[in-house]
Amino acid sequence: MSQSSTQTYVDLEARYGAHNYKPLDIVVAEAQGVWVTDVEGRRYLDGLSAYSSLNQGHRHPRIMAALIEQAGRVTLTSRAFRNTELPYFEKELCELSGMQRALPMNTGAEAVETAIKAARRWGYRNKGIPADQAEIIVCADNFHGRTVTIISASTEPGYRADYGPFTPGFVIVPFGDADALERAITPRTCAFLVEPIQAEAGVLMPPPGYLAKAAAICKRHRVLLLLDEIQTGLGRTGRMFACEHEGVKPDALLLGKALSGGVYPVSAVVGSDELIGVFEPGSHGSTFGGNPLGSAVARAALRVLKDERLVERAAELGPPFLARLGALHSPVVRAVRGSGLLLGIELHTAARPFCEALAHEGVLCKETHDKVLRFAPPLIITPAELDFAYERIARVLTSRALTSAA
Repeated sequence: MSQSSTQTYVDLEARYGAHNYKPLDIVVAEAQGVWVTDVEGRRYLDGLSAYSSLNQGHRHPRIMAALIEQAGRVTLTSRAFRNTELPYFEKELCELSGMQRALPMNTGAEAVETAIKAARRWGYRNKGIPADQAEIIVCADNFHGRTVTIISASTEPGYRADYGPFTPGFVIVPFGDADALERAITPRTCAFLVEPIQAEAGVLMPPPGYLAKAAAICKRHRVLLLLDEIQTGLGRTGRMFACEHEGVKPDALLLGKALSGGVYPVSAVVGSDELIGVFEPGSHGSTFGGNPLGSAVARAALRVLKDERLVERAAELGPPFLARLGALHSPVVRAVRGSGLLLGIELHTAARPFCEALAHEGVLCKETHDKVLRFAPPLIITPAELDFAYERIARVLTSRALTSAA
């Protein structure tokens, strides 16, 4: 354990780091399972899971063992050569998702960029869209990443300010409105890129049946359905992929975060032969994408999800916890919503003070879009640990000092 104080680290970061984040002043020094410990020895239940990267919990022993074992052999070959782990990772990921081909990358944003490139190329080569005219439909309030091309598809002013000129070719429709999607489709439309649940926007849930309607519309108009399941995938919502709640099979799934159990950056686009087949040697790539260390870690992370029935765990534990939160009598709570263990508590007031109060009580979560508390603990969480979290959430949300100040 470090002997430096929390303030030492806060001051160092303020002095030398870019100020593009506003974290809570909790300096994590150690973590295991659902719990983290700060530099001064205080323990907290992690209710954020690094934005759902830690579905398997912090430092899962099986994932860590795979990391150490592979690091003892070879970590990086680049894609100039083959390695022993990548082919099996691709096979296992395709079998898990029911897709035909996988293209591994590193970060979620890279997976989104890969899908955008694939969809545009498919539009030109397979659908006959005139050169440089392909359009991708996206939803208002989306969050797909931070690159210039991706924020070109965003409606959030804070993501876009002073970063133009922006990449053209995106058409924006309201989230959850299937009729608006159909009206926006033109002969130039190659794809519809959408999150099944808008986690970053405040755990926004579309109307029941929306995704199935969108899939039918896309099929009818020969438009690719690209599902960004970087946060919602891999068990978070009580299904392996959130689209399974409505029996939807997209043309591509965009995956990341929990794909490596929070141990090493791994992302991927998994899709059909027709879509992933648009790439040929030299047309797309990544030095680290599909490296043996990341592939070994991801294979272990997928095995943990299946062997420990974490998808079923989210399905079993999430709904009663959501119901308990929904039954809370608090003057500051406007709405409670979610799926599985992806939960949002929308307030009538700023959520930041409530996050700070929860941290003081030993539960870590983060505000999103100013007024929403997002709670998404590791899927390995126990009923007793959920009780621990609920008691503290209830205490904070009904605190007279906080609610009267709000």
